[in-house]
Amino acid sequence: MDSITFEKTPNIMKKQDTLELLPVGSRDSSPVVVEGLKAQNSKPFIEANTEEVDLLHLKKDCIIPVFSKDNEKTLAHQEFIEIAQNSISKAFPHHSIELPEIRVSHQIKGRIPDAIHKQAKDLLEHEKTIYYERMAFIIRIPSISENINGNELSLTIGGVRAYNQENLYNRKSFEKFKFFIGFQNMVCCNLCVSSDGFVEDLRVTSYQELQAKILEIIQNYQAETHLNQMKGLSEQFLTEHQFATLVGRARLYQHLPKKLKSEIPELMFTDGHFNTIAKDYYQDDSFCKDDNSNINLWNVYNLFTQANKSSYIDTFLERNLNAFEFNQSICKAISGNSGYHWFLS
Repeated sequence: MDSITFEKTPNIMKKQDTLELLPVGSRDSSPVVVEGLKAQNSKPFIEANTEEVDLLHLKKDCIIPVFSKDNEKTLAHQEFIEIAQNSISKAFPHHSIELPEIRVSHQIKGRIPDAIHKQAKDLLEHEKTIYYERMAFIIRIPSISENINGNELSLTIGGVRAYNQENLYNRKSFEKFKFFIGFQNMVCCNLCVSSDGFVEDLRVTSYQELQAKILEIIQNYQAETHLNQMKGLSEQFLTEHQFATLVGRARLYQHLPKKLKSEIPELMFTDGHFNTIAKDYYQDDSFCKDDNSNINLWNVYNLFTQANKSSYIDTFLERNLNAFEFNQSICKAISGNSGYHWFLS
């Protein structure tokens, strides 16, 4: 991270705030106060069927699922976020960080035992219990930024927790998390994720282990390489015919015979995504075609990540990474040096 000179971003904050974090693995210790900055409301980083909540709601209003065979609790959503905040403050001690943007979906409802015989319409608020099966969050570090093709990018860290990918009917064992460090395009709030900044299957058993692995991911992230790769996308263009061929081939990809499909690199996007990508090729204010109907691959990449906002939380980061790798390979395929040339032929 020290080898790259980041530009100082404009002040996009409304006001300064603080948030209390408990030291990892010490839930009864005095709180550590970490500076947090409240960002202006903007487009969400994911849409689909999600809603935005704050950290206080997760801490005060939500129960914590347990592993049913031994009643051991899971690492709760709010604990994951707090551990990430602590890790970021350790990795970037001289930078202010924003308060987390948190999106949740698939609310699981319940009730307290005293309300067992009540009809649902008669339940009082204190008799209801909830938690969210899926949660995603991001935390921006706005003072670390870069500009690509006129778009301001801010360093961003975040993660996903999806209880539907845990076996809560068993005994407690390794718990699964997804974590990334990358950049967010502040023009559209699309996330930019690369392979060295993303771990899809982060398995841990404790607070300390989760923090250690998060710090390792942050330290191993090659920011300069990632930025250079994204800048390279802005230097390659597709004609309208090539773009139309890519979209058409992508639709065929989903229906290829198994043997042929196995010979072509994976594409995780669906017809629904490509409907959005095709529409935005003409209509998106920031990433549409130019006056000659050509489009650079940086814009194509952002059409992909924009369409990906309609994905569910538990597949969102994987598709985001696939969008980056797909467009990187299309960049090579223009010169005929990639297995992805099938999408342009």
